[in-house]
Amino acid sequence: MNRLQVAVVGAGALGRHHARILSTLPGVELVAVAELNETAGRAVAEACQTRWVPDYRVVAAELDAVVLATPTSSHHRIARDLLLAGIDLFVEKPLTASVSEARELVELARCDELVLQVGHVERFNPGYVAARPAIRDPKYIRTERVSPYAFRSTDIGVVHDMLIHDLDLVLDLVGETPCEVSALGITILGGHEDAVQARLRFPGGCVADLVANRVSPVTRRTLQAWSPTGCATIDFGTRDAQVFARSPALMYGAGPLERARQPGVNIEALKAEVFGHWITVEPLSPQTRDQLTAELLDFERACRTREAPQVDGAAGLRAVEVAEAVLESVAVHQWDGTATGRIGPQAEPGQRELRRAG
Repeated sequence: MNRLQVAVVGAGALGRHHARILSTLPGVELVAVAELNETAGRAVAEACQTRWVPDYRVVAAELDAVVLATPTSSHHRIARDLLLAGIDLFVEKPLTASVSEARELVELARCDELVLQVGHVERFNPGYVAARPAIRDPKYIRTERVSPYAFRSTDIGVVHDMLIHDLDLVLDLVGETPCEVSALGITILGGHEDAVQARLRFPGGCVADLVANRVSPVTRRTLQAWSPTGCATIDFGTRDAQVFARSPALMYGAGPLERARQPGVNIEALKAEVFGHWITVEPLSPQTRDQLTAELLDFERACRTREAPQVDGAAGLRAVEVAEAVLESVAVHQWDGTATGRIGPQAEPGQRELRRAG
């Protein structure tokens, strides 16, 4: 088997991990790490036993594929260059910062039959992989993704930085484009929105509430999905997943409410029976695997077989489209309930009032 000739462009927080993993894959040869910052680039390249180059164009002619992990603001320009050069491409999420840029990349890849994969790594989270088959026809989804400020991805706000993960997951679970998007958000540290609450409504009746906050004192990444058959919960941090469903005793016999009405009933004992006797709890057993490695193996498979990756450019585009709708809603949110009041996210630090956009 010929080894796939791959380079990593960008040696930052994610790029260095991509390079580390690619350097260990038997079917891949890590040709180079391209990074403008020589100190950072050389350090990653040396750790991966490959070479550092300041510009990806230096090695483009040698490559079959590239993993692009630069700041989002540069994704479109670099990805466009690489696709035009006929190189299969993995782009870290989000695909781009705008819908128009994302559409152009998807079209370029389609026209030249190139692989375009987007790094929505939570699709490969073992908890999500284990729970995904149990989530059928979801009618309500709630996600929460909060963490302390990381002082990275400062060129984008929390919608493209964190919420984009859950937008992709919800779109994957529902299988539809939302017909209504409403959101509000605030800027806490300045520059971009740092906390956002969004609600998506879908044509088939599903409602999804999503929360993202990158200035939180705690870290939490969870998803809860309700369907006619029960509820599934996923903790993306611990990679645990559970499925809750009504038991046969609840569906076909006298339920706990009837029992509770009986004279002399032991309510505390009844409470203890809710989960287990009346509602079944099925802890799922996710596979022990590294999701970033699984994601890169999927990219290698797509490059070799020419089959679509699990998260292709079209999926990345859909997530960017909904992210843009969320940002548009954040920008016009009326904090005082009137068009003449305060509108949009919070003002920059030093200004304590919300200001009207424009």
